[in-house]
Amino acid sequence: MGMRVGYARVSSAGQKLDMQLDKLEDCDRVYYEKASASSTTSRPELLKAMDFVRDDDVLVVTKRDRLARSVVDMAMIITRLQEKEVDLVVLDQGIDTTTMYGRLQFNILTSIGEFEREIIKERSREGREKAIANGVKFGAPQKLSETEIAQLIRDYESPDVSKKNLAEFYGLSRSSVYRIYKERCQNVSD
Repeated sequence: MGMRVGYARVSSAGQKLDMQLDKLEDCDRVYYEKASASSTTSRPELLKAMDFVRDDDVLVVTKRDRLARSVVDMAMIITRLQEKEVDLVVLDQGIDTTTMYGRLQFNILTSIGEFEREIIKERSREGREKAIANGVKFGAPQKLSETEIAQLIRDYESPDVSKKNLAEFYGLSRSSVYRIYKERCQNVSD
């Protein structure tokens, strides 16, 4: 059996870690912080704990919400722990992946997280398609007006003007000049 690595977190300065740390006193090492759980990247101590744990270690938290705020966030953490062959124990909720029942709970949570991610992706795709159908344009706004683009195409076709000079004049990269020409000339020939 590897190490027991604890992680404790409170989300505001007024909260105290004492109760969590008391419950994690049998851990070999404990990481703790005062940080919002909005994303894993804003919790450097959690990232350190996740990097530290190795095969056969156990990550111990007092409650699931101390580790993650959403099912999706939890699923990502669970996946990373599984990849590292690290077990998870959530003391107050009785989740313990060192047992077969705990692994079942763990896998159910992962499945729910994957399902939730798929729903979010589907809704995002549908929203994007609807926005495009309603004329919304995504991406950065065009740098050049239609008049400037027409002039760029005339200049592009002129043997007296280099593509490098065109790019500098219009404030674009050479690849953008080539792309604009290709897109506009292809649309004309279609």
